[in-house]
Amino acid sequence: MAELITHYIGGRFVESARRFPNISPVDGAVVGEVCEAGAGEVDLAVQAARAALQGEWGRCGPVERSDWLRRLADGIERRFDAFVEAEVRDTGRTVRQARTLDVPRAIANFRFFADLVRQAHTECFETVTADGGRALNYVVRKPLGVVVAISPWNLPVLLFSWKVAPALALGNAVVAKPSEETPSSAFLLAQVAHDIGFPAGAFNVLQGFGGQSAGQAMISHPDIDAVTFTGASATGAHIMKTVADAVKDVSFELGGKNAAIVFEDADFDAAVDGVVKSSFTNSGQVCLCSERVLVQRPIFDRFVAALKARTEALVLGRPDDPAADIGPMISRKHQAKVLSYFQLAREEGATVVTGGETPVFGDARDQGFWVRPTVWTGLPDDARCLREEIFGPVCHVAPFDTEDEAVARANDSDYGLATAIWTRDLSRAHRVSPRMRSGLVWVNTWYLRDLRTPFGGVRRSGIGREGGRHSLDFYSEITNICVKI
Repeated sequence: MAELITHYIGGRFVESARRFPNISPVDGAVVGEVCEAGAGEVDLAVQAARAALQGEWGRCGPVERSDWLRRLADGIERRFDAFVEAEVRDTGRTVRQARTLDVPRAIANFRFFADLVRQAHTECFETVTADGGRALNYVVRKPLGVVVAISPWNLPVLLFSWKVAPALALGNAVVAKPSEETPSSAFLLAQVAHDIGFPAGAFNVLQGFGGQSAGQAMISHPDIDAVTFTGASATGAHIMKTVADAVKDVSFELGGKNAAIVFEDADFDAAVDGVVKSSFTNSGQVCLCSERVLVQRPIFDRFVAALKARTEALVLGRPDDPAADIGPMISRKHQAKVLSYFQLAREEGATVVTGGETPVFGDARDQGFWVRPTVWTGLPDDARCLREEIFGPVCHVAPFDTEDEAVARANDSDYGLATAIWTRDLSRAHRVSPRMRSGLVWVNTWYLRDLRTPFGGVRRSGIGREGGRHSLDFYSEITNICVKI
């Protein structure tokens, strides 16, 4: 019998009448049934969160909250294999990725923020006044209140925990919604919270859709205090408009049309492998992926040939296949979107170096949502395929001549999330990196994260920063107190 995934509200698992299927991207099979929240369930969750702030959870200090987060991390670790199974079932990603990235990072997120809040300190200044007197100025952080956390489908448990952990660490009560495409790991985390006796109402999980459904009811509820969201830029803009009149706090990590710049002096093999990783990890369904690759002209032809060979060596396989590198798109709708860009690229004049089609397996996977990893060349910088986020396993490779040209073309985007730079020249690396209009710059690597550093984008890629002490600022209400001595 297929699993029923429910809501978790006020410390109880709650069913609702409306349901929708959970579908495997691997073969299109129905693998479960999910309860769909509406305005009623949203209101119950917000009320439960508000009550938690007035009750046991609101009385917890930083050390107690830290202990609770560590218990959550330990609970995920105890059920490690179940979380791996949930991630794989919902996304079709490889077991290898779920075991080495998604679930370990979720555990690390809870432990990191548990340690951070335990060690956090505030600013204090002694002021000498004009009349020779003194005053003491210090900062106090308090919970914002009820935080709505909406996370995406591409890295479900990783990004869900990235929002929930700091919000709880700072004493907020959370009403969280995973994507309707990936409900399982959030439901499993609710089970962990329930099993350890997490204070009722402090952590609530609602299942369901976004626009005109649970997500809309969450962001428009009058008794919430902040919204943190990761997803599409258009959705972020809609949320901002919705909460603007009430001046709610927001933090958004949105889309990207990221560039990778490969200079002629780069470690060639490392750069090729790096671009394969940054373009095709998680089937290109990562907001940080490189969809635009700029390669210095003297090595351009050699680079394209090597990238073609490496891309064609990637294995599209079932999640439990140890040799598998690439999984499916998350849904048939998203597969259709990516394929529409493959067609558009041809219309815009692209040369298809490799890929650009759906694979044929001759088994049940042909009912799934697969596309081949794809490399293009030959498009002008103003082509729609180079301006719009595709969010699939695809990159376009173009030559450049000078450093200034590379910087200008990489920055010529409405987005500004991440840039990857490949060069052996450290002077160039330090010279070029600050010129990039993006929230993150990697040099000779990609997706290497220190959780103490800020995370976020500029322009259409987001607003606000999370990670490290920046999370302390966003998830807190900050009061400055001045005492005349």
